Amino acid sequence: MSARFEEVANVLQTYFDGLYFSDVGKLGSALHPKAIYVSATEEELVYRTMDEYLPIVAKRPSPASRGELRRDAIESIEFAGDKHALARVRCAIGDRHFTDLLSFVYSQAGWQIISKVFHYDIEAS
Repeated sequence: MSARFEEVANVLQTYFDGLYFSDVGKLGSALHPKAIYVSATEEELVYRTMDEYLPIVAKRPSPASRGELRRDAIESIEFAGDKHALARVRCAIGDRHFTDLLSFVYSQAGWQIISKVFHYDIEAS
């Protein structure tokens, strides 16, 4: 495994931990401060900045606190040059199963997610 791949995979683990524990410190370190959060799953396009998104995560009960099984996985990581990567990952929160397309950039802060574009399906009960 290349060093770049391992570095991005480590950021993804921090991202998954941040989501599972609703830990905005971890999540905020994985996400670039100027990152965007976007989904077109519902009728209205959802678009948020990190200043809008992170407080939402901080307020919600974490999947860990609800005793949910951890359901996250890296499907792929691809690189475009030395400073750009794209990861396709899966995770679940409650009955929502997410597919996240995460664009990464490399800067002095290291690898960080600059855009989170996602789709979700609701698990039938």
